[in-house]
Amino acid sequence: MILRTLGLGFGITALIFALFSFAGHLFFLEGRRPFQLNFTAGAALGLALGLFVHRILRVPKNKAVTAMALAAVPGMLIIAAIGSHFAVFFPVLDPSLDKVFGSLMLWFYGFAFAGALWSARGS
Repeated sequence: MILRTLGLGFGITALIFALFSFAGHLFFLEGRRPFQLNFTAGAALGLALGLFVHRILRVPKNKAVTAMALAAVPGMLIIAAIGSHFAVFFPVLDPSLDKVFGSLMLWFYGFAFAGALWSARGS
């Protein structure tokens, strides 16, 4: 379980990095509506990941929170390093967007944990 879970975490982190590297300019549009849509999508994707992490990794429901922690913590650490050197990793994006990027990632992972907690309840 540990290797599959860590693999999922590193895979998600690589996907996030690739997504922002190639399409980051589409995420950081001016205005309130794009901002709200980004955070709504981040919440929905994180929640879906948390709700289905036990199925994705084929672990019992009562291990969903442990699996989510093993998947999320390495990703959060890598994302924190990327956020602290935002201009180096994403040179075409405005460096002042590092806070929005970090907030969006915390939002995603927070909802992933909430989904895992919800799916593990009563197990």
